[in-house]
Amino acid sequence: MAKKLWGGRFSKATDKTVEAYTESISFDSRLIEHDIAGSIAHAKMLGKCGIIAQADADRIVAGLKSILEDCHAGKVEFDPGAEDIHMNVEKLLFAKIGEAAGRLHTARSRNDQIATDIRLFMKAEISRAAGLIEALQGAIIEQAEANAEVILPGYTHLQHAQPVLLGHHLMAYFWMLERDKGRMLDCLKRLDVCPLGSGALAGTTFPIDRRFTAYELGFASVSDNSMDSVADRDFMAEFVAAAAILMVHLSRWAEEIIIWNTSEFGFIELDDSVTTGSSIMPQKKNPDVAELVRGKSARVIGDLVSLLTLQKGLPLAYNRDLQEDKEPLFDAVDTVEMSLDVFALMLSTAKFNAERMHAAAGQAYSTATDLADHLVRAGVPFRTAHEQVGSLVAYCVENGKEPRDLTIEEIRRFTPQASDSVTSEITVESSVAARKAIGGTALSEVRRQIEKAKGMLDKSYIMGA
Repeated sequence: MAKKLWGGRFSKATDKTVEAYTESISFDSRLIEHDIAGSIAHAKMLGKCGIIAQADADRIVAGLKSILEDCHAGKVEFDPGAEDIHMNVEKLLFAKIGEAAGRLHTARSRNDQIATDIRLFMKAEISRAAGLIEALQGAIIEQAEANAEVILPGYTHLQHAQPVLLGHHLMAYFWMLERDKGRMLDCLKRLDVCPLGSGALAGTTFPIDRRFTAYELGFASVSDNSMDSVADRDFMAEFVAAAAILMVHLSRWAEEIIIWNTSEFGFIELDDSVTTGSSIMPQKKNPDVAELVRGKSARVIGDLVSLLTLQKGLPLAYNRDLQEDKEPLFDAVDTVEMSLDVFALMLSTAKFNAERMHAAAGQAYSTATDLADHLVRAGVPFRTAHEQVGSLVAYCVENGKEPRDLTIEEIRRFTPQASDSVTSEITVESSVAARKAIGGTALSEVRRQIEKAKGMLDKSYIMGA
């Protein structure tokens, strides 16, 4: 068995069972580009500061670039016996350039190395996730604009509440996603700190230039405490918390789509390309994408719990427990990015049944509040108006009628101060049009928020203008 790069103190080889249990290359191999980037920056710094010969630094940089090329070409094979991505890269580097490779690890530890790798990985993935959020927001805007005037029931407690415009309903998710994006980008500000140079936990005795390394890697600043640098994983938990909230938003929306897609509702038709069939029932067209988004939200919530629980009892500084931080992070990143991508496809290809929505909007006394508001404008105290309209609704229930079916005489039996114009004010169209306050469901307000949303995407972090 090959000797470990750290094996000088040991007289026995690592047991194969232990080796299999402790390796992480099976999952941290995806960090190779970030690991090599960190090593290149570190080697350049060592050469610049005269800590190693410039010729050795140049050979190391060239060797690392060659390994990355091999990786892109599919020529790299990882060795589980080399434990992790760091030792695998160093082993590959020895094979490329020989003895000079042994100088690369001067003035650093795997502890500050992995902390750097993860931050580089997260900087890239947060930007990617934010871009996918914006792609979904773009799909929302397109559907909201195309269906801005479609009226459907608004719900509370999953009971008919008041009529709203479909454009208004869809834009609610735009603003949820905007907050999700904001949380991720806010997290990016806090993780944009370079820990490289912190060593195992106490720093290094060599005259390194940490600011040079941070600049080379594109970090905004360097960390202030070496122990915190190698032990901190709250930036990971913060991101996964933001990811979990995002997935809860998508899950809520997926639930609505699943309900709307039922025969009983019939509000939406999902495209064949994003649905699946049944192995036994030929007629089925199942909303599997929406159901899986709803289900996968549980994964990301679980990833957050795993990361928080992992850290809760760890003393300073680094502990091997932290090897377990990467799989929940990777899972959260992959799940969120796939979910955003497929949700945008599902939404952009969906068709809404405007006629079915409009018919449902006028049911279940959804304009009762408009009648109460009419009475308030006539001078009736709201609580009195509420009671009178409630009695009228009870009459409608007993007689199988909707308010639109009532004569003015029937209405005035319960609401004597109702004017002759009341019947025109309790249609679903009038109900929607009357809600012109900022943030309301009136068409003018829906169009205003759509235009505002378009402007925000044009000036966004990702689109950049």
